[in-house]
Amino acid sequence: MALNIPGLIAMIGFYVAVLATGIWASKKAKAKTTSGTVTEVVMLGERSINLAIGIFTMTASWVGGGYILGTAEAVYNPNKGLIWAQMPLQYALAYIVGGLFFAKPMRERKYVTVIDPFQIRYGKIMTVLMVIPALVGDMFNLACSLTALGGMVSTIIGLQHVYSVMISAAVAIIYTLLGGLYSVAYTDVIQLIFIFIGLWLCVPFLFLSPIPLDISITAFNNTYQPPWIGQLKTRDIPVWLDEFLTLGLGAMSFQSFQQRNLSSVSPAKAQITCFAAAVLSVIVSVPSTLIGAVAASTDWNQTDYGTPSPYERNEAHKILPLSLENLAPSYVSIIGIGAITAAAMSSIDSFLLSVACMFTSNLYKNIIRKKASDKELQLVIRITVVVAGSIGIALTFIENSIVFFWILSADMAYCIVFPQLICVLFSEISNTYGAVVGFVLSLLLRLLSGEPLIGLPSVICFPGGEIIDDVYIQPVPVRTVVALCAFLCILLFSYIFASLFRRGILPKRWDVFGITKITVPTLDNQNSVPISLNDADGESLMMSSDVTKS
Repeated sequence: MALNIPGLIAMIGFYVAVLATGIWASKKAKAKTTSGTVTEVVMLGERSINLAIGIFTMTASWVGGGYILGTAEAVYNPNKGLIWAQMPLQYALAYIVGGLFFAKPMRERKYVTVIDPFQIRYGKIMTVLMVIPALVGDMFNLACSLTALGGMVSTIIGLQHVYSVMISAAVAIIYTLLGGLYSVAYTDVIQLIFIFIGLWLCVPFLFLSPIPLDISITAFNNTYQPPWIGQLKTRDIPVWLDEFLTLGLGAMSFQSFQQRNLSSVSPAKAQITCFAAAVLSVIVSVPSTLIGAVAASTDWNQTDYGTPSPYERNEAHKILPLSLENLAPSYVSIIGIGAITAAAMSSIDSFLLSVACMFTSNLYKNIIRKKASDKELQLVIRITVVVAGSIGIALTFIENSIVFFWILSADMAYCIVFPQLICVLFSEISNTYGAVVGFVLSLLLRLLSGEPLIGLPSVICFPGGEIIDDVYIQPVPVRTVVALCAFLCILLFSYIFASLFRRGILPKRWDVFGITKITVPTLDNQNSVPISLNDADGESLMMSSDVTKS
């Protein structure tokens, strides 16, 4: 494929604009660092992100390349259609649930990361167990965003996949290194504006093309493929529900989401940010939905793309850039490049910073090097950003990586971390014993339940399922069942172990996690980040300035 020079120039221009914004924001961060700590400034923007910037960065953190491309793909896919384009509704649910139940307690307690509640209440062992799936999930999301961006750029511009991925990752790494959350937040504003304006400018040109049929007709009676509105068969309801809840509720476990809440000026502003982002994320999805509908209403034999169709060539995931390239003027497709690139970049920087924050705050500062200086922590953050970006680039070369990464990251967030997060935030019963048992159980149940999309066989087969193409289709929403089992298991075993120690059935000297000891936290007067305390046995427990009981 020949290199699209105008498209390449447009992409470079967008990257320059984003990089310039990141550099400008880094100066703001540098000025703030003189009066605050690295944790407060680099990781959380000194908890001073105003409402307008907060809404933009909250929305942009999830409205990424996978969101824009995936919505169009689902609508276009003849086996799915609009009813399976769940991302807009999933994210709207996530923002609403997050605003109603999670934003206020997380911000009021002044946590730094989503792992802090576990570190404060359970100690080191559970912290390591919980930070692993959280870090791996963000790494997979990073690789998924890079893969989506590389596929889009290579389709329209003709630039080789490896170069597009490396250039995009390098730009995101640079401005994340320079200014931390300040750079990420302010570049998110530019990126979201590009997404919104760019895609909406493209839509009219696709509708004016003489090739596609009227989408209002093809929604129910399509000449070229099944109607793009889609259908939901009875046997597919468990799968649909499972996918909807996996991201709609599991997203609470992502550091990229909680980081925006924690950086807000106040708990009330954090809640408002979530609710506004719920509305804005749905609005941003409308152009992708329309483009997917136009693609489903197109006879591709009449375009330069020819036959077979993108779906038959296994290129349905590229349907948005392919539609821009074949159904709109070249200058319009260039505008689309900026919009989709902005979408992917807005997620890439979020995941880079998330990984750096969790590793630096929860592992390095509070377990590996408790006496690390501010300058040392800043160096660790920068090294982690570079390492995470490099690993993300390497992961993009795995075959079928988008589906693989999405499933692994979503499963870990929903099945493993989400039930633990509910218990640690809202239950006084839960303790380390129940948390460990729940972690092991949820991991085993999910692995044994199987996953057809990545070829994982089902060892546990729930009654009432059926075998289709040698694959056992579970009759229940498997991920939700696993999450519920983990939740109940955490509470049950927490109660059992607490009762056994309290009644003397098990001697207190066997209490290796120290749940029978009462630890009184102290305040760190300099900042609100978690600080270390030691109990009588020398076990390090993490405490926050506003937590009164472990």
